[in-house]
Amino acid sequence: MSHPRRSTSNPFTRLCHWPRWRRFLVVSLSGCLGILLLQGLPSLAQSTDAPIRQQENQVIEQFAPVPVQTPKPASRPVYRPRPAAAPRRERPATAESAPRSPRTQPASRPSRSSRPSNRPAVTATEAPSSSSAPAEEPTLNQYILEFNRSPVVGNRFRLEGRMNEARLGFTRPTSWKVRSAKAMIRFQHSPQLLSDRSSMTVRVNGTSVGTIPLNRKGSEIGQALFNIPPNLIQNFNEISMLVQQTDSAECPALNDPDLWTEILPDSKLIFSFESQDVPLDFARYPYPLLDPLGLDPEQLAYLQPAQMTDAWLTAVARMQASFGRQERFRPIQTRLIQSVDDLRSNERLIVLGTPAEQPVLSTLSLPLPVKDGQLVDANKSPLGGDTGVLMLATTRDGDAPVLVATANTAAGVDKAVQFLVQPDRQLSAGQLITVSQTSKAESPAPRQWPRYLPSDRNSFTLADLQRGDGSSYQDMTVRGALPPAIAIDFRPLPDEKLLPGSSLILDYSYSPQINPRGASVEVRLDDVAIAGKQLTSVKGGHDRLRVELPADLITPTSKLTVQFILPPLQGSTCTQSIDNQMWATVYADSTRFKVKREQVVNLPDLKLLQAGFPLTAPQDLSATAIVLPNEPTGGDLLTLVQVAERLGRLSDSDAIQLAVHRQNSLPQEARDQKNLVGIGVRDRFPLPDVFASNGFTLGNFFARQQDQTQIQTLPDGEGVVRSVVSPWNSHRVLLGLTAQSDAGLSEVRDLFRNDSLFFQLEGDTALVSSNTDNPAPYDANAYTVKFLQSVPQVQIGRRSPLRVASQFLQDHWLALPVGIFCSALLLFGASQFYLNQFNRSGDE
Repeated sequence: MSHPRRSTSNPFTRLCHWPRWRRFLVVSLSGCLGILLLQGLPSLAQSTDAPIRQQENQVIEQFAPVPVQTPKPASRPVYRPRPAAAPRRERPATAESAPRSPRTQPASRPSRSSRPSNRPAVTATEAPSSSSAPAEEPTLNQYILEFNRSPVVGNRFRLEGRMNEARLGFTRPTSWKVRSAKAMIRFQHSPQLLSDRSSMTVRVNGTSVGTIPLNRKGSEIGQALFNIPPNLIQNFNEISMLVQQTDSAECPALNDPDLWTEILPDSKLIFSFESQDVPLDFARYPYPLLDPLGLDPEQLAYLQPAQMTDAWLTAVARMQASFGRQERFRPIQTRLIQSVDDLRSNERLIVLGTPAEQPVLSTLSLPLPVKDGQLVDANKSPLGGDTGVLMLATTRDGDAPVLVATANTAAGVDKAVQFLVQPDRQLSAGQLITVSQTSKAESPAPRQWPRYLPSDRNSFTLADLQRGDGSSYQDMTVRGALPPAIAIDFRPLPDEKLLPGSSLILDYSYSPQINPRGASVEVRLDDVAIAGKQLTSVKGGHDRLRVELPADLITPTSKLTVQFILPPLQGSTCTQSIDNQMWATVYADSTRFKVKREQVVNLPDLKLLQAGFPLTAPQDLSATAIVLPNEPTGGDLLTLVQVAERLGRLSDSDAIQLAVHRQNSLPQEARDQKNLVGIGVRDRFPLPDVFASNGFTLGNFFARQQDQTQIQTLPDGEGVVRSVVSPWNSHRVLLGLTAQSDAGLSEVRDLFRNDSLFFQLEGDTALVSSNTDNPAPYDANAYTVKFLQSVPQVQIGRRSPLRVASQFLQDHWLALPVGIFCSALLLFGASQFYLNQFNRSGDE
């Protein structure tokens, strides 16, 4: 039987009948051919699209900005902080440790340990090095932080009552790596305390580090040393002393005067730490120029240029004002130096100006080199004139960080500085920043002041107000039978006057289990009680209190405080838990203010300067200019820096437009439209119009004159601060900072530096002098300040006609009966004339 023949027309079928070696060969050749085709297609497509891509690249190159060709970035410079008293390690005299080039480190330069120290509390101890280890162990430094440096402590730190707790905050500097920490507590307590029932516990960040009994006899001074684990120390820390005090077997009264313990102000914290190297990066700016966690005043040094210009003076003033805003409550010590060799230990160097103004730039190791007095890029091409450059570097030994703001033109330097003082600096990163364009921040309205009452509405809530740090108020809760007071900044603008009828509606709630016989809430204005109310519900409650705000007590620095008194219902218990269950809350969203006010101010008045007015209106300082002599001295420049820093602390905005001019370059536009601050001794004072009006004046040969009285004083070391209304604009003022000598001008600087002196200003003239040759920088008792009101004030503002008439009658109340009598006479005469006319017409 024959079978049908299979069809072989299908290629796949024929391939299946091929021998194995032939099939393997065909598959291999097919794969190689496919790979060749895949590699050839992209090159074919690229050759087809090449003309199109070439045209696109030409368009991009035509319209895109030309980037700055910077050199290949090297490793970031490293700042090696060194305590002022830390000795340098002795190294063998090798070629590597030979004296450095005189340009940045002369051989005659003294060692850091021989320089004046601004931090006597810092010492250094060498860690023992092992002979078998080739590498050196790190140097351990010691820092002593005494309690009396805190204004909370002062000369007395007293804890009273059955149970009381005191807290102190402290920070850990950024460059510290804490190896060990100790708290040395010196104390004194009442001799009536029972030692077996009275104790003191020390806590750090909520963790107990030790407890001791209060068992001293006869109120003798005791001392205890507590070890603090290094891992407890964070950036922000709090040490608390909790005392439990009993003087009898019975439960003592809350206000028993025999229950007291004093923490002596010479108690201290002792730290052993290792200073860590800090890579410089603009992402961390303003660190390390300013350390928000530092324990000592910041130390800055500006390098003076080869030639003084208005542009450099303005740049320095704006930079210092920016530093004042960022520090706000922390002191800054600033110097001006002629050379890098004058830099002290722990000072940060700031170099502002073009390479022609600052030849030292060619000696520093910078990302952009300087050639022939110009900044050049990697291609050795000069940088564009309007491009600002910001760089971070260090001195040759790495002990001091250096901030450089430069450009090939003054306009570029101004652009670089403006970038640092505006919020745009948050975009910063790296060691080098080239600023080709900065956003121009709009000047705020003259009456738009952060941290003050809103000027655009008369009704607002507590949540609409800001604290001193710029944060908004939230709901606030306090605990305890006698909790701390709730403080609220209530500051109207300096050119505002509150009228009768302003009120506060305080919205609050309190806990149950209070004793209504003693529970209350009290509202105080600058420590003056203005309202209060009893808390009546044993079950707790939610209530409101309406408070009439006394207009005559409110100032631009006023503060409202809300004090709750919450005694527990079971007053006989001695346990702390019942006391901690007492609480009260003030609600920010529903606590409302309603104010009535008018815009009026009397000038000149130095008391307004405590809030910055009128120099800080608007808050970007665009309406203020500082005027220096044509050839300013070092004292003039230091006074400029101090005034700019104070203005920065008193203002807050997105930009700083403060201007500085020398006497011959002061434009007429600035005279007509700005507040002017003149700085200089009497012989070189740039604004003689300050003393052209009647009142206090300084004359030749140490002469002084006021009205018809003229005297001569020898020597005259007092500083003078005088304010007058500008002769070119009645809505502006001239502020003169002067003296007969440079020593007197130093007293003016101390007044602007020291808060306790500055916030005493009043009148139109202030005379300040020191009581000792070397006064403590922040000791107000070391100075004598006198105030004069030598010229009549001028009232400036906006008032309704009704308010003007009301104020006139208040100021001249004797005219009221005279006016009534005259009005009665006029009405009588008018009525008689009308009656006579009426009678005549009737007779006719």
